[in-house]
Amino acid sequence: MPWKECNKMNERMKFVVRLESGEAMSDLCREFSISRKTGYKIWDRFVNKGLDGLFDESRKPISNPNRTLESTERMILNLKARHPTWGAEKLREYLLRKHSNVAFPSKNTFHNILIKNELVKKRRSRVFKSTGTNLRSTEGPNELWCADFKGQFRMKNREYCYPLTITDHSTRFIISCEALESTKEGGAFSVFEAAFEEYGLPSAIRTDNGVPFCSPNALLGFSKLSVWWMRQGIEFERITPGHPEENGRHERMHLTLKQDLLSDPAKSLLGQQEIFDRFTETFNIERPHTALDNETPGSIYKSSGRKYSHTPKEIEYKGCDSVRKVALNGKLHILKNHPIHISDALIKQPIGITQINEEIWRLQFMDIVLGHYDQKENKLSKMKEIVRV
Repeated sequence: MPWKECNKMNERMKFVVRLESGEAMSDLCREFSISRKTGYKIWDRFVNKGLDGLFDESRKPISNPNRTLESTERMILNLKARHPTWGAEKLREYLLRKHSNVAFPSKNTFHNILIKNELVKKRRSRVFKSTGTNLRSTEGPNELWCADFKGQFRMKNREYCYPLTITDHSTRFIISCEALESTKEGGAFSVFEAAFEEYGLPSAIRTDNGVPFCSPNALLGFSKLSVWWMRQGIEFERITPGHPEENGRHERMHLTLKQDLLSDPAKSLLGQQEIFDRFTETFNIERPHTALDNETPGSIYKSSGRKYSHTPKEIEYKGCDSVRKVALNGKLHILKNHPIHISDALIKQPIGITQINEEIWRLQFMDIVLGHYDQKENKLSKMKEIVRV
């Protein structure tokens, strides 16, 4: 990779110091993974400007030919002072009629001018607040899996390890205990896909409200991970925030994991994974479990009969007027020229659209109602809790 993003200044200083000491440009460029052109550019800037030349230079253009004239901006602000409740659209329409010979900028530019001069009240964004979902009881294997990240800890190399764990709720069987370098969704996808391929699909998965299982600021808390589960026919359950006891069996396993292993961590993720693998085998196969009448989880657990498919079945929207996919920018064209932002978690997913009355349209993903679109207001009222059709 090129310069370490978090410390580019230090990397450049190392580079020029070693050049000054007589090391070859070609060898250094190869070691620092940069082109010779970049290497010579950094050296020239250092020679001409000293240490200041090692900082990133501004990419801001010297001039902006599209910048709004000061006279035009003053006209906009004067009109706003006379009509404080008018927004950018009304201000622009009035000025266009009053001064037809003036080339006024777009509505967005009007709005940006008002923002720059602190003449727009900031609206508080409505954040989805998770309240948890209904939680089920289980009688057999794979009716419910529980998943969570055990709190991160430092290994002996001073790097962090983030253990992602999955257990079967009924049998306490550890499906997976993986040493990951972060809680990013990419690593979680790989762990769950490997679990699905080896053990089949559960009926439901229970998690807390943290990433990557839930996106606190997204529509209904959907994350790309939870949407993927839903497409596989897996229901999701979320515990109430601040109540880890609702995932008590899983938390009890975490306590055993902490007591047995985390006082003596490994020197690397690879070494830590070996430790986790040994713990998993002992927990599943050898260790008697009191709650299972001293049977082992491995003697009771059986793989699911529901097989994982890389290509999920198409969603059927019976009774919907139309079906449209969410675009790559997270927006959905409910009607022509009426794009509304839905959710980045639902990109490329089909959404069912049903007209409720002359102006209101209901949006749903699978059997979950996302919200209601008001054609007159061009506004989507998003659901604040899970409601099924």
